[in-house]
Amino acid sequence: MPENPTSSLAGKRILITRAMTDSEELARELAARGAIPIVFPLISFSTPEDFGPLDEAINQIAQFDWIILTSARAVSALAQRAFESSRSFVPKGSQLRVACVGPVTAEAARRKKLPVDYVAETHSGLALAEELGSKLNAARVLLPRSDRANPDLPTALKRHGAVVTEVIAYRTLRPAEVDRVGLQDATNGETDAVLFFSPSAVQNSLTLFGIEGLRVPKDKIAFVAVGPVTAKALREAHFAQSSRIVVAAETTTASVIDALEKHFAATKAAPAGAKQA
Repeated sequence: MPENPTSSLAGKRILITRAMTDSEELARELAARGAIPIVFPLISFSTPEDFGPLDEAINQIAQFDWIILTSARAVSALAQRAFESSRSFVPKGSQLRVACVGPVTAEAARRKKLPVDYVAETHSGLALAEELGSKLNAARVLLPRSDRANPDLPTALKRHGAVVTEVIAYRTLRPAEVDRVGLQDATNGETDAVLFFSPSAVQNSLTLFGIEGLRVPKDKIAFVAVGPVTAKALREAHFAQSSRIVVAAETTTASVIDALEKHFAATKAAPAGAKQA
């Protein structure tokens, strides 16, 4: 895609706190609009400390009615473990159904040859549980996720009558090494937006930089939350005191780009000294 200097993103420095391997498409689309993407991961991933529960779930996969997938990372972790142990991910003839939290996760599942039966209209785990509703009654549900995943989802699934088996498919960690000086230099009055894709990235930011978060001009930077769960984490971390939080309702690259463009277009159009809603 050619550069689009007329985009409100032209010349904007956008800090992406997600892992490099997950940020390539977004960085490419930002650059195509004239933005300057800076990938600076604040989270990393690792395998479970104990593969036992995950292995047992894969061994008994045919006994489940649903797999609930809340991230592309969960898809890859589950598929990788099945491949490593030479087990069938979804046995032929199985009645197992697959539900995904959003289109990014669904696309990752399809690439692993998983038959996706349902994709949430609102891209959050809680919304997915509500949308499935009565389909969960007495259903045996496998929920493979991060060790730091929000506990609200299994509670919501059980409220609809599901029998939930939650297993750790991967661990979410703070990067072993973070170039703090480099990150502070990157945000020293020049960065226009910081993108957070998970509550874990928000928490790691606080751990690294304290309650003040990233030390940037309070009236300049936009903190962008991808999804309502991350937005809630930003508010609870008091990032809202630093800047108005911009929320991308969906986890897709298109949704993130749209939220950023609308924010900067509104900022540019606002009269000098006017407050943004």
